[in-house]
Amino acid sequence: MSYNKLTQELKMYGMTTEDIREEYMNSITARLSGLEMVVMGLLSDAQELQSFNHAQALDQSRKNMNIAKFILCEMMDAKQAA
Repeated sequence: MSYNKLTQELKMYGMTTEDIREEYMNSITARLSGLEMVVMGLLSDAQELQSFNHAQALDQSRKNMNIAKFILCEMMDAKQAA
C-alpha cells in the first residue's frame, strides 16, 4: 500500500481497509448476525460519541460513520458481483 493511500485511510477510518475487513467484516458479530448488524452497531456508537460533544469523540464518530459506509459499499459490490 502506498504511503498516500495509507495516510488517506487512516484519516478517513482511523485504520486501514484491511483492518476494517479483519476487525469488523470477519468478526463474530458479522458471522452470527450479518454485516447489517455490524453497520447498525457502528452507527449506534457514532451516535453515542456525538453526545459527548468534544473534538476527539466527534472525530471518532466521523470515522465510525466512514467505516459503516465502507462496509455498505463492500456489501453492495458483493451483491452486484453475485
